[in-house]
Amino acid sequence: MNTKRMFDVVFAILGLLCLLPVFIMVIIWLKLDSAGGIFYKQVRVGLNQKNFELYKFRTMYCGSDRSGLLTVGNHDARITPAGYYLRKYKIDELPQLLNILKGEMSFVGPRPEVCKYVDMYDSDQKRVLTVKPGITDWASIQFIDENQLLERSDDPEDFYIHTVIPLKLNQNLKYIDHHNLWIDLKIISYTLRSILHR
Repeated sequence: MNTKRMFDVVFAILGLLCLLPVFIMVIIWLKLDSAGGIFYKQVRVGLNQKNFELYKFRTMYCGSDRSGLLTVGNHDARITPAGYYLRKYKIDELPQLLNILKGEMSFVGPRPEVCKYVDMYDSDQKRVLTVKPGITDWASIQFIDENQLLERSDDPEDFYIHTVIPLKLNQNLKYIDHHNLWIDLKIISYTLRSILHR
């Protein structure tokens, strides 16, 4: 087991144990807030182009993803009242600690995309699929308010495909070319700071 994987496993286990009270409170909140399951599972593309199910706390009404994969703005009508806060403070991402334990993700790495958008990558951009996807990365920090950016666009889908994705992938490729445990710790630290400042 390499150092990065050892770090992931140890801190994912510690995270799950320490955050167990948070998980319980969120589960109760979601049950009281709206009908539907606790977790939302979505197929994403991971290491070596292998698909996996990414876990999140459900933040939208059931069946909402059938009307589009992108959420536009913080007040998208499909987002539940609880979901607004879970998204704002990134609490909805916590179940991905389970993805880390399963070996599908890492704490730090390019955020995994859905097949629809990965199919648009060129050969160089597909290099992001040569490392494990992560819960956070430089692009996640840069685009922490992505929903608001999409909301200000006349065509959110086009803006996401032609502006946001290329900028994210550029950051991802820089990470792949220059990363180590110290850089991962910096990214985690900056991510937590960005969330707390919200």
